[in-house]
Amino acid sequence: MVEKDKHYFYVLECADSSFYAGYTNDLERRVNQHNAGKGAKYTRGKRPVKCIYYEIYETKEQAMRAEYAFKQLKRSEKLKYIGRCKK
Repeated sequence: MVEKDKHYFYVLECADSSFYAGYTNDLERRVNQHNAGKGAKYTRGKRPVKCIYYEIYETKEQAMRAEYAFKQLKRSEKLKYIGRCKK
């Protein structure tokens, strides 16, 4: 899952079925942090989490722009974005 010198925009699905979107340069480590309760405050009470989607970018800025854009979407749009929408 890890590629050196890459930047990830990722989406986690929490135990309550909510989504958490973030940025990292080490996806496996970051997901492990979330599940250990050392990730974002949002995910601490919603464990376990699983990574359901990610994109790889060459720069931190690109990945963070993708994260911001995703967070602006409604849940139905997020489902379509990650390819989980039922037609």
